[in-house]
Amino acid sequence: MLDKIKRHPRIKWALIILLSLIALFFLFFGSIYFGVWGKIPSSQELTELNQNKATQVLAANGELIGKFYVYDRQPINFSQLPSHLINALIATEDARFYEHDGIDNRSLLRVFFKSILLQDESAGGGSTITLQLAKNIYGRRDFGVFGIVINKMQEAIIAKRLEDIYTKDEIIELYFNTVPFSDNTYGIESASLKFFDKNTSELKLEEAAVLVGMLKASHYYNPRIFPERSRLRRDVVIMQMTKYGYLTEQQAEEIKLLPLILDYKSYSHDEGIAPYFREQIRKKVSGILDTLKNKDGKKYNIYRDGLIVHTTLNYRMQQLAEEAMIEHLAVLQEQHEKSYGNYAPWVRNKKILDDAIKASESYQKLLKKGLGEDEIMKKLEEPRPTELFEYKGMKTENVSTLDSISHYLKFLNAGLLAVDPENGAVQAWVGGVDFRFFKYDHVAQSKRQVGSTFKPVVYTAALENGMDPCTYFSVREVTYDGGWTPSNSSSEGDDPHMNYNLKTALSRSMNTIAVKVLMETGIGNVIRQARNMGIESDLPAVPSIALGTASLSISDLTTAYTSFVNDGRYSEPYYITRIEDANGNILAEFEPEIAKSRAFSEETRKIMINMMQATVNEGTAARLRYRYGLRNDLAGKTGTTQDNKDGWFVGMNPELVCVTWVGSDDHRIGFRNTSIGQGANSALPIFAGLMQKMNADKAFNKITNARFAPLSPQLAEMMECPPEERDNFFERLFSGNKEDRRQEKPEKKKKKKGFFKRLFGKKDDNNP
Repeated sequence: MLDKIKRHPRIKWALIILLSLIALFFLFFGSIYFGVWGKIPSSQELTELNQNKATQVLAANGELIGKFYVYDRQPINFSQLPSHLINALIATEDARFYEHDGIDNRSLLRVFFKSILLQDESAGGGSTITLQLAKNIYGRRDFGVFGIVINKMQEAIIAKRLEDIYTKDEIIELYFNTVPFSDNTYGIESASLKFFDKNTSELKLEEAAVLVGMLKASHYYNPRIFPERSRLRRDVVIMQMTKYGYLTEQQAEEIKLLPLILDYKSYSHDEGIAPYFREQIRKKVSGILDTLKNKDGKKYNIYRDGLIVHTTLNYRMQQLAEEAMIEHLAVLQEQHEKSYGNYAPWVRNKKILDDAIKASESYQKLLKKGLGEDEIMKKLEEPRPTELFEYKGMKTENVSTLDSISHYLKFLNAGLLAVDPENGAVQAWVGGVDFRFFKYDHVAQSKRQVGSTFKPVVYTAALENGMDPCTYFSVREVTYDGGWTPSNSSSEGDDPHMNYNLKTALSRSMNTIAVKVLMETGIGNVIRQARNMGIESDLPAVPSIALGTASLSISDLTTAYTSFVNDGRYSEPYYITRIEDANGNILAEFEPEIAKSRAFSEETRKIMINMMQATVNEGTAARLRYRYGLRNDLAGKTGTTQDNKDGWFVGMNPELVCVTWVGSDDHRIGFRNTSIGQGANSALPIFAGLMQKMNADKAFNKITNARFAPLSPQLAEMMECPPEERDNFFERLFSGNKEDRRQEKPEKKKKKKGFFKRLFGKKDDNNP
C-alpha cells in the first residue's frame, strides 16, 4: 500500500492535504472549544442561566398593566405551555427534536446535499431547537469572514452541553422563554400578552401557530404590520403539524379558514393603559430599590431583574376613566378653540409663544450647540414631516418646529385621581390626555389654584369652631384690607338684602359668603383645619384663601376629601402594596397611611356631607342629575379659578373619592368664558362619564350602589331652616343702606330670629 502511494505522488499529496485539513480543522475546533475566539460557557455556568427579565407591574387583581425592561421577557414554566404550542414548534422547527442530542446529523446531511449541492431552497435548515436556544441565549459575534463558522461551532458546543444538563422539556421551556418575537419582545409569555392579550396557557391553536410562524423572521411575519403575510405563515405551521401527525387534514383545513384576529397590547413606556401611573411607579420603585440589595449584595435593577410590583389600581376603572376623559376633552377642546376664534393666545400672544419656544427641547439643543438666536429661529422654521396629536386621530403634516409648538399650546389637559377613601388605595390615575405627547403628569407633578373646592374646608372649620349650620350671611359684597372685593359669578349677588344659610351658600358656591365665613371663623383656624385634613402644601394666610387661591395638587385635594367619608380621618393616596423578586419572594410591603385622629367631629362630617349632597342635588353640580341622569348617592363640589384658568370637580360617595382637573399646561391660557371654563362644564363631565360607565358595569355595584347614612333626627332638626331669608322692612329702614362697603372686619353672622326679636332688638346668644 505504501509502495503504491510512493509510486503515485498525487495520491501522496492528496493524503497530506487531507490530513493537514483534518489537523487544521481539529486545531481550529480546539481553538474555539478552549475559548481562543471567545469564552464558551461552562456546564456549571449553563446550569445557572440568568437572562434579563422584565419587571412586571400588576393591577389589584393581577392584570398586567405594564413592564420595565431592556428586553421584554417574562419567563414561565413548562407546565404553562399548551401541548399544541409545543407541537407547532417541533413540527415547524425541529421534527426530530426528541431523537437527537442537540445536533441533528441527518438534517445536516440533508441541508448539505439538497440546499448546498442541489440548491433546493425547500430542503429546510439543519438548526435544531437546542442550537437555536444557544443562539438565543448568547447571541452571535462578528468574527469577519470566519464569523458564521465560528458562531455555528460555538453554538454546537453549547448545544451539546445543554443537552447533557437539561431534559428535553427543560430545553423547550428555556427556548420559549428566550426566543425573540416581533416588536422587541422576548419569550412566549410576553409575545402572547402583547399580540393576543392572554397568557400562554390560554392560547388557541391558531394563535399559537401565528407566534411559532413568527420565529422564522420576526419582522417579516409581524402580524401587526403584515397581517396577511403572517396568516399565510400561520397556515404553513398548520400544514407542518398535519405532516407530522399532530393534526388531521380536516382540522387543518378548518383552522386555515379562520381569520387572523389580534388583541394587541403595547407595554411600551409611552403607550398602553395607565402610562402616567406606570411612570410614577417606575420613579417610586427605583427609589425603593436603592435601599435594597440582593443575596449577592448588589442593588436590584428594575429593568433586568424580573421584579413583580403589585399595585392598588383597578384595571377596569382605569380603562373607563381614560375613556371618559378623552371623550369629554375631545368635545371641550373644540369648544375651547371655537370660543377664541381668530384671537387665540397660542397664536396671537407673543410672550406666551416666545416662552414656549425657548423652553422647548429643540431650542435648548440648538442653544447648547452654540448657535445664535437668528440661526436657531431659522432652523426652527424649517418644515419637516411631523406626527401631530389630534383627538380625531393622529396626523402627519409637513410643519416647522414653531408650528408644532403653537399646535400643542392650544390643547387643554386634565388630571384624574380616584381612591378608596377607607385606605387611600388608588383606583384610577390619569395624569393627562396622551403620555406620548404630554409627559407632564397633572396628578404627580402639578399644583394649581383649587378654586371653590377649598370652600368645604372653610365651612368645616366654621362648624368645628361653633358656627350653627343655620347661621345666615348677607350676600352683599364687602371690601377687605388691600381693596379686595370678592363677588359672585352668578346673579345671587344682585340683591344685597338677601341672606343665605351655610348649606345654601356652599351648594351655590357663593364667594361673598365663603369669605365672610372664613373671616368669622378665623384664617388661622381654617388653615389648621386644612392641616388636620392632610393638606401639606403652603396656604397663604389671606382672605382670598376662602376662594381657593392656594395652589394644591390633585393628591392634596383628594387626601382632604377622604376625611369626609372615612370617619373624619384622612387617608393619603397610596398605590404600591408590595414588591417581589422574580421568584415571588417579598422584598418590600406597604401599608395605607391613615390619620390616627379625627380631623373633625362626626356631627360636622355628616353635616358637610349633607351640604355637598345639596351641591349635587340642587346646586352647582346639579347637571349630574339633569344632564347626565345619575341617580347614585353622590356628594361633591365644583371649583373654578380666577379668569377661568382651572376647572375642578370633586365627586364622592361612601366607596369612592374622585378629583378631576382641567386647564391649559400654560396657566396664562384660560378659558375664554365662564360658561365653558367653569368646573361644572370643564371638569365635572369627566366624573359624570366615569360614573355612567361604572353604572353600566355590574362589577362596580359595590361602589355605585353605596349610600350615605341619613342624618340623625337631631342633626336633621338642627338644619331645619329656610335656605334663605330677606332683611325685613325695619332692618332696611334703620340701616338706611348706609353700610360702609369698605370695612376692615367681616360682617357679623346672622341667625334667623323671630319678628319681635328683630323689631325690638332683643338680644340672644348669637346676636348681641
